[in-house]
Amino acid sequence: MSSTRTTPGATPAGGPGTAAAPAPGGPAATPAVEVRGVVRRFGAVTALDGIDLVIERGELVSLIGPSGCGKSTLLRVVADLVEPTEGEVRVGGKSAHRARLDQDYGIAFQAAGLLEWRTVAGNVELPLQLHGVGRAARRERARELLDLVGLADFARHRPSQLSGGMQQRVAIARALAERPSLLLMDEPFGALDEMTRERLQAELLAVRAATGCTVVFVTHSVPEAVFLSDRVVVMSARPGRVAAVVPVRLGTAERDDAVRATPAFAASVVQVRAALRATEAPR
Repeated sequence: MSSTRTTPGATPAGGPGTAAAPAPGGPAATPAVEVRGVVRRFGAVTALDGIDLVIERGELVSLIGPSGCGKSTLLRVVADLVEPTEGEVRVGGKSAHRARLDQDYGIAFQAAGLLEWRTVAGNVELPLQLHGVGRAARRERARELLDLVGLADFARHRPSQLSGGMQQRVAIARALAERPSLLLMDEPFGALDEMTRERLQAELLAVRAATGCTVVFVTHSVPEAVFLSDRVVVMSARPGRVAAVVPVRLGTAERDDAVRATPAFAASVVQVRAALRATEAPR
């Protein structure tokens, strides 16, 4: 494998900064996600090539890179929606397949994917209903989650009565219905206007703080990745490799809009952009 260029402050793949400090529970705590030597080919096309990545419990890690670099493919490999051609993925110490069967993760995509014929509460309850949870317990859990995402007053509305941002909040609530330890998010705010997007970024951090879940977040936006993340994983153009891992040091995980105006935020944005430029092929 060819060497990767990095930028000051970024850590090359496989280097000492690949994993964050151990989560509470000591050095032996099992990581939330372990990706070891993952390759994924689609026919003659290699989408992912030798991916090694460890994500600790409670971290929020963003994946960023050029279009077609395999960010979404990597997320789907972790979710057991796509099988790796080579390599291994473990989620909470289990195989990705076992973790999917045990509902250890929730997933949210760019399209909210709500069912129009169900109410907002009914959409949140759906995963619980599919897994045989009783009606009273489903309703109570839906109430808890809609309150968490600020939509308690909209429980009986239909999705078409909600704005795009509100629909995404319902989708996040639904992804959390079964109390997953891991939340996988594939550009969930990508289709929203900037103000709504920034508001939902702050709400995602509040949800993370309230639930303690680990989040893996795919995005094309450098400022979004920096605002949300403990670390930003920069991927190279296809075949996708981990080119650099940029730690984000903005203090508390419960960040507000004031963080965006700080020198530390600006510096992290510069670091991530430099790491992205370093992945470009020489001209």
